[in-house]
Amino acid sequence: MAIDYSKHTAPPPVAHGPAISLEKVERTAPRLVSLYKSAATALEHLGLTGHRAAVYLVLDRSGSMRRYYKDGTVQHLAEQVLGLAALLDDDGVVPVVFFSTDVDGTAEISLESYAGRIGPLSDSLGHMGRTHYEAAMDAVIDHYLASGSEDPAFVVFQTDGGPTNRTATERWVCRAARLPMFWQFIGFGDPEDAQFDFLRRLDDLDVPGKRIVDNTGFFPAGSEPRALTDAALYDRLMSEFPAWLAAAHAAGIAPRSSGSPETSGV
Repeated sequence: MAIDYSKHTAPPPVAHGPAISLEKVERTAPRLVSLYKSAATALEHLGLTGHRAAVYLVLDRSGSMRRYYKDGTVQHLAEQVLGLAALLDDDGVVPVVFFSTDVDGTAEISLESYAGRIGPLSDSLGHMGRTHYEAAMDAVIDHYLASGSEDPAFVVFQTDGGPTNRTATERWVCRAARLPMFWQFIGFGDPEDAQFDFLRRLDDLDVPGKRIVDNTGFFPAGSEPRALTDAALYDRLMSEFPAWLAAAHAAGIAPRSSGSPETSGV
């Protein structure tokens, strides 16, 4: 979606460093160092260095997603999100919600426990059903509210098609716009496929007619998402977040306009 940045001021700069230091990532998760550095570059480019957010990952387990689990594509996305979370999220832990017809299961990944986990976790959850976004959104909202976080939430929501219940999804997005949560949708599959038309319309829902702020973003990662470079992934992942931060702060939604002091960098 093309955003009119003239309507919002950029998030104010903050003096804090990354949530978790490069040195700690090098010690505990050396495979993530290049991802961490790529994510840091993207945040710097967008003026988000030092900001804080509670990072979530939502993963589609509908039947058509099977190949992406088997070939490691979903595992790779999880690692990319964890690399980003190390910069934004003080605890370095990413809650993961697997969904299809309902919420199939939940888990966490962390710097100490992430390698090779996504495929086996998915396999353990049984039948891969249909695509009900609203069930996953409800689970994320419940977790975030129960967490007592003072930072906004940044939710990476991966799917390979539109939702089974479009009316319910739109309703949840509009309700969630009053919460300090930004939903970044990523589409796996042919970018030109009509299956993503709903996500494009969702990204363009009227403000303020239907929702108080624009709380969603969408981009297609293509039929082979691993072909997208880490730098390109992070640029697209974070591109609409700064405008949401500014708008949410102006509307009194975001709990704070900047990051918190570094607490877990060593």
